[in-house]
Amino acid sequence: MARISVVDESIALDSPVLVEGFPGAGLVGKIAADHLVDVHDMRHYANVHCEGLPEVAVYRESERALTTPVRLYAAPESGLVVLQSDVPVNPAAATTFADCLAGWFDETETFPVFLSGRPSERDAEPPGLYAVTAGDGGDRLAGDVDDPPESGLVSGPTGAMLADALERGRDAIGLIVESDPQFPDPEASRTLIVDGIDPIAGTETPTDGLVDQASEIRDAKQQFAERMRQATEESSQAEPLKMYQ
Repeated sequence: MARISVVDESIALDSPVLVEGFPGAGLVGKIAADHLVDVHDMRHYANVHCEGLPEVAVYRESERALTTPVRLYAAPESGLVVLQSDVPVNPAAATTFADCLAGWFDETETFPVFLSGRPSERDAEPPGLYAVTAGDGGDRLAGDVDDPPESGLVSGPTGAMLADALERGRDAIGLIVESDPQFPDPEASRTLIVDGIDPIAGTETPTDGLVDQASEIRDAKQQFAERMRQATEESSQAEPLKMYQ
């Protein structure tokens, strides 16, 4: 049965900003989401039970309690919620998953910020960051974010949730960052946080660890990235539309 199962009833949410962190190109969304949960000491708010998610249980180092592979973490004092995922979502189930979350978005008056990597070969230049919006989401934009430089589309579960927001007229923002096409990209995740998420959510997130420990983060995420490359159709990413024309 599709539902959001709250595990910490003491947390009260008042029109929060939600940051979605599904695995995708460069793992930029997942790295950013994991970092936000860690540095803001966010609390495990709810487990996500939606049709189409892999039937697996997750456990953590030094913890016996099992959790679902997709969870919500909250920092009530800042009004920030993060959707953290340890698994990709099958493309056939992406629309079902988006519909599963829609009721919760409306009930809590959540403003969603969706994250996606755009595979790009770049040199020493910082990654470009672009924004797309649904509804009146553009009114919430802040920071150093450009308009898309070319036509494109967002695929995977992130694309499905953006499409759902568009269909329902829900205010939402999609942040697209240029990312390494082959390997985890902590620098792109840092750009997402500093130039995109923090200005929108009104938060201040230390990101020194993302840069200083880039090698360690890449190593830690490499096995995950290998699994993602074996199922690239399940990955969220932005890509030029001209490849379909």
